[in-house]
Amino acid sequence: MSYQTAKAAFAEWGVDTETALDRLTRIPISVHCWQGDDVVGFEQTSGTSGGGIQATGNHPGRARTPDELRADLQFAFSMIPGKHRLNLHAMYLDTDATPDRDEIEFEHFAPWVDWAGQQGIGLDFNPTFFAHAKADDNLTLSHPDPGIRAFWIEHGKRSRDIASRIGATLGLPCVNNIWVPDGYKDTPIDRLSARKRLETSLDTLLADTHDKTHMRDAVESKLFGIGVEACTVGSHEFYMGYAIRKGTLLCLDMGHFHPTENIADKLSSVALSLDEILLHVSRPMRWDSDHVILQSDDILQMAQELVSTDLLGRTHIGLDFFDATISRTAAWVIGTRNMQKALLRALLMPLDQLKSAEAALDFTTRLTMTEEFKDMPFGAVWTEFTTRADMPNGLGLIKELDRYQTSVSGRR
Repeated sequence: MSYQTAKAAFAEWGVDTETALDRLTRIPISVHCWQGDDVVGFEQTSGTSGGGIQATGNHPGRARTPDELRADLQFAFSMIPGKHRLNLHAMYLDTDATPDRDEIEFEHFAPWVDWAGQQGIGLDFNPTFFAHAKADDNLTLSHPDPGIRAFWIEHGKRSRDIASRIGATLGLPCVNNIWVPDGYKDTPIDRLSARKRLETSLDTLLADTHDKTHMRDAVESKLFGIGVEACTVGSHEFYMGYAIRKGTLLCLDMGHFHPTENIADKLSSVALSLDEILLHVSRPMRWDSDHVILQSDDILQMAQELVSTDLLGRTHIGLDFFDATISRTAAWVIGTRNMQKALLRALLMPLDQLKSAEAALDFTTRLTMTEEFKDMPFGAVWTEFTTRADMPNGLGLIKELDRYQTSVSGRR
């Protein structure tokens, strides 16, 4: 079907496809650096695994250096319409120096900032509270040892300083997201003391004031992880309350909840108490297994909620998956484009009519419309979107993804 035919079909329902395409072009998605190298990072000091972080598979082509990772990201961005962002973890520093986590400075990330400026994209940042000897107990900011807590507090403070300077340098606010792996493998006796230590550490870490036009703080919860199956100190309830009290962003990671919990349902609830929200879009096939996102019901519902409740302007959309069983660059492209497709489908919904039917308690019309709309020619509008961006689709996309993968397969 041609775009003009699809445009006319949507117009019959009162939907302007040109308005939808224009709006989609202006929605940035923060692409996560860790898909490109299986969450290894580029620290010169020896790290350790941990924190429930585990990439599976050994597909050829893993990025081994910052230059290789930037080349992979640059290719991925060239296959994704629109202007987007990069989400960078503190363990991805680019320097010949060997600072420990409590010694990192802006200069250790300057090549990333220079690259982002050249690409015309924004950067987001994350302190790295895992894969370190001082995190081997799966306790960091809530550790009983004040010396270990002090180490991680300093790391968090330096990460905020770096994020703030990134935002100031690029002229785009940098979201600095705090996630810690803290928890217990077996049932603890005293959860409250651990959570009090976490709260006090966060208060100290966040004490310095930064210009919000340069940096936004976010905190992220988790249900459980490998090694913290019985109790996660930074639970959803802990961080939701903390974010509301302290005025930070709340990060909702789709992989950090019970499999039957609906993130779309949470958005309007937390939006009543928070100015801004951070999303980590993932696909938890079982729990936080971080699969490449599809156009699945939970993704489509989340996108629809963002559009129908007018939350796009208050929500920072980021990705969070790592899959080493397939081409890492293809995973970025597929996942990001699927997020865009979900947003496009939401932008093409006759929301005014649907809301009117719902307000009138006409649930029959609401159901009929939502089901009939599943047959609308969304694909033709998406094809027009990629064509205008001079980017391939279908077999052409597969060809480009295969071509790049072949060029990097020799990496070891």
